[in-house]
Amino acid sequence: MCFGKSVRQRFGLDPKFSFLNHGSFGTTPLCVLAEQHRLRAQMEKNPVRFLDTELPQRMRDAAARLAGFVGARPQDLVFVDNATTGVNSIVRSLSLRPGDRIVTTNHVYGAIRQVLRFVCDRAGAQLEEVFVPFPLSGPEQVLEALEPALARHPRLAVLDHITSVSGMVLPIAQMVRLCHDRDVSVLVDGAHAPGQVPLDLTALNAEWYTGNAHKWLFAPKGCAFLVARHDCHDVHPTVISHGYGQGLTAEFDYVGTRDPTCWLAIGAALDFVDEMGFEAMGAYNRQLVNSAAPKIERAWETTQPAPEAMTANMITFRLPPGLVEDGSHKEAFAFTEFLRENHDIEVPVFVHDRTTWVRISGQVYNEAGDYDRLIEVILAMDH
Repeated sequence: MCFGKSVRQRFGLDPKFSFLNHGSFGTTPLCVLAEQHRLRAQMEKNPVRFLDTELPQRMRDAAARLAGFVGARPQDLVFVDNATTGVNSIVRSLSLRPGDRIVTTNHVYGAIRQVLRFVCDRAGAQLEEVFVPFPLSGPEQVLEALEPALARHPRLAVLDHITSVSGMVLPIAQMVRLCHDRDVSVLVDGAHAPGQVPLDLTALNAEWYTGNAHKWLFAPKGCAFLVARHDCHDVHPTVISHGYGQGLTAEFDYVGTRDPTCWLAIGAALDFVDEMGFEAMGAYNRQLVNSAAPKIERAWETTQPAPEAMTANMITFRLPPGLVEDGSHKEAFAFTEFLRENHDIEVPVFVHDRTTWVRISGQVYNEAGDYDRLIEVILAMDH
């Protein structure tokens, strides 16, 4: 399979852009969008038959297909709108009490931090953010940072599989085992993991795992999933509807009238993954970002903040000082827009721990020239 320009025509991306931000929302192949359109047309031929009669089995068939890919039992997997919805469903199902604790890290995604703040504020519980350094030298620093917080007996640990801003692949299997050794339940925010790294959620054994399929699995926007371990099904969707009290799949599969085609099109998305080759895509994407890394380090006089073993299809680098005021989210956002509107480069600029970073993504439609273009633009501005 040849990647790069020959594959880019399979997507609807604006051809003038160097699109280096697959990580934020993904982009969906035209063939998957065509399948979603076909499903919508089928639904509109007879909405009652489609939604009332056919949808329950269609949802379970789609869940079974995705479950096979992520290493889960079909009866443990349900669809949600996005990973943030998945996290909401779990933490708002817990009966937190005053004095309970939830632990996460300082790399937690901003929306998830707000969810955890909300449930803790409402219950009088405590939220503890463990400081994981960035840059860091290896995964042992993550485990060393987490362990003292677990000794304080939190009710739940909410852990990233792949961090959003910093783009690190965390040692999630070891983190889950460490939590279980301390009798702490685990909810994994796997927003970026499906499609970037192989998954075996049965072997991982976390109580709950939520992930997006619209990012690295090429599904339409709004396609995400939640896996609840077989003994942890006593959770509920954020919207309670007809299925309340009838079990995990009955509650989540139908919460009222909505367009289910993003989930039903997961089969087409996985067909595309199969066509491209999951391992071949991963190797190509990693080669792209890992080849760009030393060029960025030399040109911007910076260093890769995490070892290569802790990266997948995304790497984050510090911007050269002076381009953006460190700590200013407003300036970081404005710089992202500047690169988009003035240089046709789509790449996210973030603030983390009062430092400004740029995160590059590698996907099958990218080529080395996309990263060279970014390097040259930043270098010219720095001088």
